[in-house]
Order: sequence, then C-alpha cells, then structure tokens
Amino acid sequence: MVTLWYHIRYFNTILDTNRAVNYNSDEATACRTKLRRVPVKSGRARYGEFRIANESSHPPSLRDLALVSLIFFFLWRNGEPVGQIGWTFRNGWKDVALGSGLFIPFSVGADLLEQALRAAGLTAPSIPLPSFEMARGLVELMLASVMVVVVALAEETIFRVYLILRFRGIGLSAVAAAVLSAAIFPLGHGYEGSAGVVTVGVMGLVFALIYMWRRSLVAPAVIHFLQDFIAVVLVPLLRIH
Repeated sequence: MVTLWYHIRYFNTILDTNRAVNYNSDEATACRTKLRRVPVKSGRARYGEFRIANESSHPPSLRDLALVSLIFFFLWRNGEPVGQIGWTFRNGWKDVALGSGLFIPFSVGADLLEQALRAAGLTAPSIPLPSFEMARGLVELMLASVMVVVVALAEETIFRVYLILRFRGIGLSAVAAAVLSAAIFPLGHGYEGSAGVVTVGVMGLVFALIYMWRRSLVAPAVIHFLQDFIAVVLVPLLRIH
C-alpha cells in the first residue's frame, strides 16, 4: 500500500482554513513518512491500522501513475495491445464477482499466515497510527477513495501483469514469472518486518495466479481495492459516525 495519509491531510489542510495544523511540529515531521498497514491480531482486518516508516514526501499515487504511464508508452512503442497487460473486461462482471467472493478468504488467509509467521519468530513491529494522521471529514475520505482506486490498478498493472509479461518474454515459465514477480512485490515492505514481507510476497503470488487464471487484472484488482478501501475509507467513516 502507499503513503496516503500525509498527502490527504496536507491537501485537506489547504482547503480547510478553519483548522490550523503546524506542519513543522515534531508530530507532523514524523507523519511526513510512509505509512504501513500494521499486522493485526484477531478481531480486526489486516489493513485496519497503519504504521510509520521513513519515505520521501512525493505522493506514491503520482509515482504509480507515472510508472503506469511509462508502461503504456512502452506498449505503444512496441505496438502491443493494452489487453496484453490484463486491461480487459472480457470476463465482465464475472471477474468482479470472483474478486469480491475471494476477498474474505484471501484476507483471512493472509491474517492466519502472518500470525503463524509471527508465532514462528518472524518480526512484525507494530506502532499505532497517531491521531494526527487519522482521516477526518468528507474531503479526506473522497481523496482516499480516489487514491485506493489508483493504487489497486497501478500496483496490479506494475507488479503482476507487466512484470509477468516481460519475464515470460525472456523465456521464463509462467510459474517462474509469477514467483519472481511475487518476490519483487514485497521488497518495498521491509518496514513491515520479516513476517509482513513474507505475507505480502504470498499475497502477490496469489494475485499473480488469479491473473494468469483469468487473463485479466480485474479480479486481483478488486481484491486489492477492497482491502485498501475498507481500511482507508470505510473504517475511518465508521469511526466518524
């Protein structure tokens, strides 16, 4: 997932002149970082909380869009169809329904795996999200809603579809391409601890297998979107009410 909240809070502060926030404060400086989803114990969704990890202040969603734009440029330059990277709705709403149906077992399985890894001694540090970074108000929730859509589509396009396509292009088998893409996916998640890295890698492998089965990124993107939407939008919305 991406570092959403600092940017959401920043944009919202620009629009909300009635709430002054000191962005030079120690807390603001600490929050000008990457937020991770904290592995959680029973009773909460895996991505129900976030944690802090150092990162640049450039919006990751913009980086994702830039990378996807570069991918489309390469496709255009090579004369390759967009459908070759899974941007197809040929299975229609069946894939949407499939992704929605797989979401719960997928999330439960990820939780159980991470708990087992933690019990086995792998690390999974957990620092609670400061109140400074909690989503507040309609504007922030709207920004978050847009960002989770962008992130779901961009990450699935980059880490699953395009990487698998190129790995297959250099002679790797479908299984090897899926495993290698899944191994690359969690490299940016070291701040989640070793248990989190392994779990994210397995999640990436499952996403890759679903994509190769359906030949479309719709189903994995739906699962990815639902995970982030529940944590980033729905949970804060329920807290507001």
